Amino acid sequence: MSRRLHFFNMLLRHTARPRLARTPTPEVAARDMERGARFLFRPPPFLRHVVRPGGMHWFSQGPCAPRRVILWFHGGGYVAGSPRTHRAMLGRLSRLAGVEVCAPDYRLAQEARFPAAVEDARAAWERLMAEGYRPEDVVIGGDSAGGGLAAGLLAWLCQRGTPPAGAVLFSPWTDLTLSGASLTENAEADALLPVGRIGELAEIWLGEADPADPRASPLWADFPTPPPVFIAWSQTEILRDDAARLADRLEQAGSEVRRMVHPVAPHVWPYFLGWFPEARQTLRRAAVFVRECLRPVPAKPGGS
Repeated sequence: MSRRLHFFNMLLRHTARPRLARTPTPEVAARDMERGARFLFRPPPFLRHVVRPGGMHWFSQGPCAPRRVILWFHGGGYVAGSPRTHRAMLGRLSRLAGVEVCAPDYRLAQEARFPAAVEDARAAWERLMAEGYRPEDVVIGGDSAGGGLAAGLLAWLCQRGTPPAGAVLFSPWTDLTLSGASLTENAEADALLPVGRIGELAEIWLGEADPADPRASPLWADFPTPPPVFIAWSQTEILRDDAARLADRLEQAGSEVRRMVHPVAPHVWPYFLGWFPEARQTLRRAAVFVRECLRPVPAKPGGS
């Protein structure tokens, strides 16, 4: 562990985590995340950010391969976050992977409860297909709650027989039944997330819906013939078991799962790009995975 990561964990533990523990409303949480992102993260130089119909935010930095894209769903507990809060990380991911990143501005819980965000994720995929992309041209991804959306979308696509080229998940929240042992085992160890609020977040988003619904908790979904998946999580975060159990489930379904497990990093540590070297290292490994998934398919003999 670098000294900078050690210092940043201490900073989160004494500032961000207490703030999250007492945030009064989803609206305040959303405002705080927007303000924090503007203060903490500097967008990379020459970042291109274009908003297209359907609330689709497109990010690119440097040369990008044509007709290849990462479809990314931002985190924030379904009550906060936006493509804007993630533009620094997504811009850097674009440069490292050499492809554009498309981040949908899906509806948060205070705008529309479950399954609105799930519907928005599926609509974003369908929009890409309508624009001429093929499933093999797309890697889907997400972090935290957005990782749950991405995993749910992956299950839906696998069940339809149209899986993407791959998936990248950072600390995904995949089990809204809250059955993971890490919720209690890491209650004190997690530097960022206060475990006392996670049940409240689930209730705010789900309302009266069943938390075991696979659309909300993709840990319980079926993944027939899944593509390769990259999953990163920390051993000390409360969502450790959400990620680890999903990795096991995908592997059992036949996926080539690439695990990136850090012993002490905070929840979704690649988001904190620029503050400690482990964030960039993990983002670089994810970008290599994306490049491998999106390698050009050789032309068939006699094809045009």
